[in-house]
Amino acid sequence: MRLKRLFLGVMLVAGITGAGAVNVASEDISASISLKVPGNDARQYQLALQKMQEGVYGCRASEKLPLEIVRRVVEKDDRQRITVTLKALEDVYFNYGEQIKTSYKHSDCQFYMPGFWYRRNLRSPKEAPSFHTSDSWLVREDRLSTPLTAAFNPASGTSMSVIRIDKFDKEALTTHKEGEVILSGETSIGYTGFLNVDGVTVLAYGFPYKEAPKTYIRKLTLAPAVEAFQLLRKGDSISMTWELSERNAADFSECVQRTWEYSYDTNLPKPVDTPYTVDRMKEVMSNFFVESYVSNTPTHYYSGVELETATCANTDVAEVGFVGRTLLNAFNALEYGKQQNRQDLVDNANHIFDTYLRNGFSPAGFFNEVVHYNRGFKETRHSIRRQSEGVYAILNYLNYEKQQKRKHPEWEKRIKSMLDNFLKLQNEDGSFPRKFKDDFSIVDASGGSTPSATLPLVMASKYFKDKRYLASAKRTVDYLEKELISKADYFSSTLDANCEDKEASLYAATAAYYLALVTKGEERAHYAGLAKKAAYFALSWYYTWDVPFAEGQMLGDIGLKTRGWGNVSVENNHIDVFIFEFADVLHWLSWEYKEPRFSDFAEVIFTSMRQLLPYEGHMCGIAKAGYYPEVVQHTNWDYGRNGKGYYNNIFAPGWTVASLWELFTPGRAEQFLLKK
Repeated sequence: MRLKRLFLGVMLVAGITGAGAVNVASEDISASISLKVPGNDARQYQLALQKMQEGVYGCRASEKLPLEIVRRVVEKDDRQRITVTLKALEDVYFNYGEQIKTSYKHSDCQFYMPGFWYRRNLRSPKEAPSFHTSDSWLVREDRLSTPLTAAFNPASGTSMSVIRIDKFDKEALTTHKEGEVILSGETSIGYTGFLNVDGVTVLAYGFPYKEAPKTYIRKLTLAPAVEAFQLLRKGDSISMTWELSERNAADFSECVQRTWEYSYDTNLPKPVDTPYTVDRMKEVMSNFFVESYVSNTPTHYYSGVELETATCANTDVAEVGFVGRTLLNAFNALEYGKQQNRQDLVDNANHIFDTYLRNGFSPAGFFNEVVHYNRGFKETRHSIRRQSEGVYAILNYLNYEKQQKRKHPEWEKRIKSMLDNFLKLQNEDGSFPRKFKDDFSIVDASGGSTPSATLPLVMASKYFKDKRYLASAKRTVDYLEKELISKADYFSSTLDANCEDKEASLYAATAAYYLALVTKGEERAHYAGLAKKAAYFALSWYYTWDVPFAEGQMLGDIGLKTRGWGNVSVENNHIDVFIFEFADVLHWLSWEYKEPRFSDFAEVIFTSMRQLLPYEGHMCGIAKAGYYPEVVQHTNWDYGRNGKGYYNNIFAPGWTVASLWELFTPGRAEQFLLKK
């Protein structure tokens, strides 16, 4: 394997030759250190490796340095674990780095930095990290759901990765975000990435962090490169550990699967110990149903969009799906109100359903997705995602009401009419346009949001006993298989970005899961396999480690553990609680494929996402109890406000409450689709 050759390359640099070493150029591995004297530009020194004993090398520069550097290499099962120890001979500000030259031709390679980089990020615009801007990128580790970089070479069917393995327990503030910056204290965060060096892929990593050729500071805003320097005082030592590994992979999907399994097995994230039971979570979050309820508009709604974290005051925006989720919240409030004998919740939810039935539709019969009542504005561009999420909510409502022996023929008529519009809107390849108008003209033809339509179509086939809807749902997954899943290309499901994102793979996995539930035999097995394949991409966005925060960064001060939280997209580099039914998918896949990692990690998600529950005495930076936060800024990125360790000042608790409510109400799809 290539790592065996790299190990021999280390010996060659150190002046040692051996069997096979002649095939490895001495530059296969290189190390360097940059030292900075405050007020002066840093100087970089290339390091040569000199063997001290078996597996132990001293790193020497061409001139005497104010620190000693020892590199220890342990090889096991085609893996190398590298530990570098720096000891200061005098006070020194440093940044250490290494580069490993692979045998991969850079133009052949696809790259994977979990939760941030997929293939070449070519779905993302040039204003975000992508090959549009550069074919070489270094990023700080806390951008990534696992601090790892992998390069996949289709020509050889192999993938090489480097992962950082250390205790991540420190972070420090800086006064600048670009250029050479001196940390205010100690950090645990290094960097990782890939470079094109003379047409060959190089894996690069080091400590503390640096980012190049650009750093990504806020949405669609690239800034100049940054390099951080940490003080190491005379007589003190610091050690950093990385692991190199190589694995076979038939395609990029298998690369992501095998690398996610490796990441999970390496970090072994455990459930988060939280005092909040599911009952307590729902009890507190139900306050959102009370305080956000707006009743002086043609459609009553829960105000869950464009709120200020400082006040959580209601706004004029009524949104059916996406970040508003008014109709799903209404169903959750109705069901919970009945269970808890809270008539106020029941009445308000019914008012929402009744007013939307009267006043919530466009002339063509689609939902009025977004209405700004004070501004007298209705969004005239529809999205298949919001429309689908609205239908999904109403079908859950109708099914619940039918079980209570209550009928709603007008709602059924409305939903059937909308679903018939869906059938007209569906393309020949099975996809749905991302955005369109009331006259069916297309605004955005991208098919990335297609799987959102699969869920209500499958549900409608069951509820209305109409095979047309099931046939349409199957066509959507035919499209997903051909254009997203088989190509490992999950994109543009979230409506506020055009890029690689978590929600496309999550929705694709859920869509295939829905079809697996209602089919049999080989067909069922096929859909299950598609759900599994897409699930690994969705999982890859979720953190397997706990990002450190600096003192004074609120999220760290209140003890947030990031494991189990998901990054959002390439454009929107923050974590959130988007999960909805995906935990059900993971538990089902775990049972279907006898794969405990799925259910074990679902339990990590299930516990970790409870942590930021705002209630009196534990408000977590949110003004009202139960208004679960949304834009959780865990790295050096923001929407323009507050930065790492805080939230953006504007948030949308409508969808966060709905997402967590579904997480804490398992089994809905199976109960809907499998109940006789």
